[in-house]
Amino acid sequence: MSQTNGNSPHSERPVENVVIVGSGPAGFTAGLYAARANLSPLLITGNDYGGQVTITYDIENYPGFPESLSGPELVEKFKAQAEKFGTRVEFDYVNEIVVDRHPFVVRTTGGAEYRTLSLILCTGARPRYLDVPGEQELTGKGVSYCATCDGFFFRGKDVLVVGGDSAAEEAIVLTRYASRVRILHRRDRLRASKILQDRVLSNPKIEMVWNTVVTEILGQNGSVSAVRTLDTVTGATNQLKTDGVFIFVGHLPNNDLFPGKLELDADGHLITDRKLRTNVPGVFAAGEIQDKVFKQVATSVGQGCAAAMSATRFLEELEAGHRVDWHADPREFVAERAAVPA
Repeated sequence: MSQTNGNSPHSERPVENVVIVGSGPAGFTAGLYAARANLSPLLITGNDYGGQVTITYDIENYPGFPESLSGPELVEKFKAQAEKFGTRVEFDYVNEIVVDRHPFVVRTTGGAEYRTLSLILCTGARPRYLDVPGEQELTGKGVSYCATCDGFFFRGKDVLVVGGDSAAEEAIVLTRYASRVRILHRRDRLRASKILQDRVLSNPKIEMVWNTVVTEILGQNGSVSAVRTLDTVTGATNQLKTDGVFIFVGHLPNNDLFPGKLELDADGHLITDRKLRTNVPGVFAAGEIQDKVFKQVATSVGQGCAAAMSATRFLEELEAGHRVDWHADPREFVAERAAVPA
């Protein structure tokens, strides 16, 4: 891929083919695919190295690792494989992107400035925390934010689920493993659909604990043992013994770089099409910054792959001299469907 010259005062630095922002499964997979396409990608890790997978217990549902491994171990394997083929990894934090001119500009808190022909944004999301004593210290030791990821490790155990509609959905997942699931909800009723409410309230493994919030998570011998609670109506305090606490009070997309520059949905996620394109030509996104449905390691990996392939094709078109309308939204949302015989 040829590189173009820009008019930046940093023009002595070569223009990158692709800069990847974020170091979770999507980011490292994008790096791997871009590197194998001989693009010599630059990946800037951000402060949350490895993303949410690093706070997961043993990972048993990622293909190819039947013996399971921890989240941090998987991230290191992702990194090693991406670097093996030529991904350059910089431990820095991006604090500004400029996408209204081309090449794009990426600036970091470390004082670096990069110009790049394409961008792949994999900044991810983070759980909304309760921010109560014991939560941070016991994360990964009984405190979890993913029933699909960690429910298996609570087989036959007693767990608490904190939250509202999302908590109700995740509680149903946890009944496959846990012997008892109690949902702690701050109000006296759920707002979920009637179907979901019926499924929750009729499940013999699920108990509702209404008008209750968690004020502290307690540990014993290095793992969760109980929570302290407050009744939102009476003000009474209580202590509930448990083997684990699953927290589902929402996720926050890591989107500080994007308002006013890239299109976001009402929840703050980047809006991409099936080719992982954003509304700016040459800017792509993968992982939980644009995926609020699946939010799994395997799906983030697939999206990182797709984003890198789309970026590669974009760069091929640039090199071939194809005209790019920088003011036109490149996304497509409605694909033509073949007629189905009556």
